[in-house]
Amino acid sequence: MTNNAATSTQNVRRGAPAHPFFEFNAYFRKNTGAVIGLWIIIGLLVVAVTADFIAPYSPILTDSKAFLKPPVWQAGGSWAHLLGTDAIGRDMLSRLIHGTRLSLLIGFTVISISIVVGTTLGLVAGFYRGILEIAIMRLMDIILTLPSLLLAIVIVAILGPGVSNALLAVAIVLLPHYVRIARAAVIAETSKDYVTAAKVSGAGSIRLMIKEILPNCMAPLIVQATLGISTAILDAAALGFLGLGAQPPTPEWGTMLADAREFVLRAWWVVTFPGLMILITVLAFNLLGDGLRDALDPKLKS
Repeated sequence: MTNNAATSTQNVRRGAPAHPFFEFNAYFRKNTGAVIGLWIIIGLLVVAVTADFIAPYSPILTDSKAFLKPPVWQAGGSWAHLLGTDAIGRDMLSRLIHGTRLSLLIGFTVISISIVVGTTLGLVAGFYRGILEIAIMRLMDIILTLPSLLLAIVIVAILGPGVSNALLAVAIVLLPHYVRIARAAVIAETSKDYVTAAKVSGAGSIRLMIKEILPNCMAPLIVQATLGISTAILDAAALGFLGLGAQPPTPEWGTMLADAREFVLRAWWVVTFPGLMILITVLAFNLLGDGLRDALDPKLKS
């Protein structure tokens, strides 16, 4: 792959055409932060998939003899609990590992819902225009005028606390971004020659939208989806912290922070480790999103 990337870079410099994948790979690898973010995400995915095997304990198992045990490197720590325990004796490492699975599941599920529904609405609004476009875009504008976290809180308060309702609330909050991006891309693409040629050849509206226009609108949507995963994880953690997301004893990072609030001063690890996991995950997805934007946007290529 290194030789292919180097060859692609040389071809770009000489003006020779390069395979799109190799060209993308060459530009992406130039962004060190994006590569680091990608490897972190791959590591988190491996942890999430293998959580049942690598976690030393069940995330909900309590130990009455190990309340607020410090990490192994601190006085009073034990090798039985490498990162310590929480207020009711649950192993912090096991809860963090299983929390990785839940947080990534929340992020990917939210973005899947938002990008499917948002792209569909954006395609319809950008292709048909008129009253339908006005109705869709004004609804999206109303959603955007409300503070995102406040809107999510209101939706969950109406539907009731829980992971599924938190997923739906965050997906609704993020929906307008995909609608606006898809609509703008569709409007830009419909005026191009290949769309006109498809119309002349007798292509119907569905074929024009799905087979002709949509593939050429995916680059900005992919970048936004990557960045949106970090936003979804943050919003879900915030809802969990407020008691509106995942409910105890579910090992979710935001819920873990909420459970540890009263122990901040005397048990730093119960707050620090979930916070670090949120920080690292969000940073990794943001770095990856920036790298994808630089590699997919022709205007940003050197």
